[in-house]
Amino acid sequence: MTDRELDAAGITDPALRAAYRHCRALNARHGRTYFLATRLLPVERRPAVHALYGFARWADDIVDSLAPGTGAGARVRALTRLQEELEEGLRRGGSEEPVAHALADTARRYAIDHVHFRDFMTAMRSDLTVTAYPTYADLRAYMHGSAAVIGLQMLPVLGTVAPREEAEPYAAALGVAFQLSNFLRDVGEDLDRGRVYLPADLLAGHGVDRELLVRSRATGRPDRRITAALREFAELTRGVYRAAMPGVNLLEAASRPCIRTAAVLYGGILDAVARDGWAVLHRRSVVPRRRRAVVAADGLVRVAAARLRTRAQPPARTRALPAAVLPAAAVRSAEEVA
Repeated sequence: MTDRELDAAGITDPALRAAYRHCRALNARHGRTYFLATRLLPVERRPAVHALYGFARWADDIVDSLAPGTGAGARVRALTRLQEELEEGLRRGGSEEPVAHALADTARRYAIDHVHFRDFMTAMRSDLTVTAYPTYADLRAYMHGSAAVIGLQMLPVLGTVAPREEAEPYAAALGVAFQLSNFLRDVGEDLDRGRVYLPADLLAGHGVDRELLVRSRATGRPDRRITAALREFAELTRGVYRAAMPGVNLLEAASRPCIRTAAVLYGGILDAVARDGWAVLHRRSVVPRRRRAVVAADGLVRVAAARLRTRAQPPARTRALPAAVLPAAAVRSAEEVA
């Protein structure tokens, strides 16, 4: 976290500043797409986004990225400790665990409903025991906690120009769309962890089962049945994006470039998978750096336009932000953001 961002957000306590910096570092290392998009937000809102995503990244690391050979019991204990730190932080406004400390402060500043954090932790615990989803409805139930609530957590930070409850379904849907994109990209890696997030009935409709996925992963041989299933999953995901995108216009103007950019970049994962021949079982598809830079530049143009519109009219009150928050600083160059 830069001093500029922390100062703009009115975060002065040294331990709290260190906690926010820790969250920013987690996002920079693990979440390049959303980290890039976050740079388009007004400077004073970025620490809160890093706190929300930093906590989510840390919990996900416990589930997926502990030292090789770490058993389920150790992961359960680590998640339980994190849950305890979360509850303590939410109760008293601070924690010894940096990600919980920053999250608790963000939750207080933006009055974020604590149920969203608890639903998220429930989904993380389920990843330790659930390895497949029979139907898309089953997958959606899981994604309420793993993805939809992230969008709901973000809304108070982003601000809305309509009643928040009107924007909530769109925010939840966009969180789901982002995760579905990741599920498609990470089919092979998830399979190595023993999980299949593509619904079993969708796979079965194309003659695909776990055994076929494992065989294709092991041999490196493509299979037209798998390709057909992946195509259908991609189209399903595009439908969720289409349903979610009208909600961007319900956000405050200053937040729209960030969310539009994130949506374009995450949606670009679907294009990258198709361009790579649907070979997600054999290699990881990535959005090219040049494409990321172009999208970031477009986001900067939108930021500049939004700021010009704001200067041309009396400033609207930002419900979600503390009164002491400072105005956003100057826009950075596209090259720096990318």
